[in-house]
Amino acid sequence: MASVEPEHAEPDAAPDETIDVDPGMARAGAAAAARRRELDISQRSLAADGIINAGALISFEKGRSWPREKTRAKLEEVLRWSPGTISRLRQGVASADPAPLEPVVPEHSTRPSVADLDEGSLIAQAVDAAVHTLGGTVASLPPNDHPDFTPRVTAILADLRQLEAVASRAARIGRVTPQLLRSLSAVRRQIDELTLLGSSAPTATLGQRLYAARRNANLTIAETARAAGVAEDAVLAAEAEQPVGPDDAELVESLVAQLDWR
Repeated sequence: MASVEPEHAEPDAAPDETIDVDPGMARAGAAAAARRRELDISQRSLAADGIINAGALISFEKGRSWPREKTRAKLEEVLRWSPGTISRLRQGVASADPAPLEPVVPEHSTRPSVADLDEGSLIAQAVDAAVHTLGGTVASLPPNDHPDFTPRVTAILADLRQLEAVASRAARIGRVTPQLLRSLSAVRRQIDELTLLGSSAPTATLGQRLYAARRNANLTIAETARAAGVAEDAVLAAEAEQPVGPDDAELVESLVAQLDWR
């Protein structure tokens, strides 16, 4: 497992670098990805402007690497964030707005320090901020027959799934708080609504159409897999926009057509 070096010495990660996902890194990366999409800034443009190469950006946005300080400063400028926002997001002391994540307390009470805050609550607040940002991006989507509609929906869904993974991991390894559960629920609700919206487009992906058909038929993953004659992993992969073998894809397409009762 590759280790993360100190900030002053860490180079931009190579595209194939793999390290264990740090929740703080994933939180910061997901927020940056959401902000980049909100501002309609492409990965290619950031590379062309010498901000960060595409491989390192992808690795950062997926929570697998941490850009060096100079690169973070350039990113913050492009994303219209105040200096140090990305580091504060990783630490859980800033949201993507970037407003402090410290809880509101009565005027005469003692404000808790960041160290006193529960990691699950910090992750929940960062996830909420990113979901809010992505919600604004969803609101600006073009009509479903526009050529950019499906690519943009698919990209937003990828960001939402990353947020879901961060919140879900926090729920598995830490103290499960009501706030964290609400955040996880909000992410999944957004995924559900956006996938159903995406399935309405003429260019909807197989995964989006499969998800909508399965939901409309009230089928579980296991029931859908049995009905299609494929492994459950194939259904999960299709709905997550992961590669599916041609034979499995054909069987899934056939099932979707049978379940299309509109």
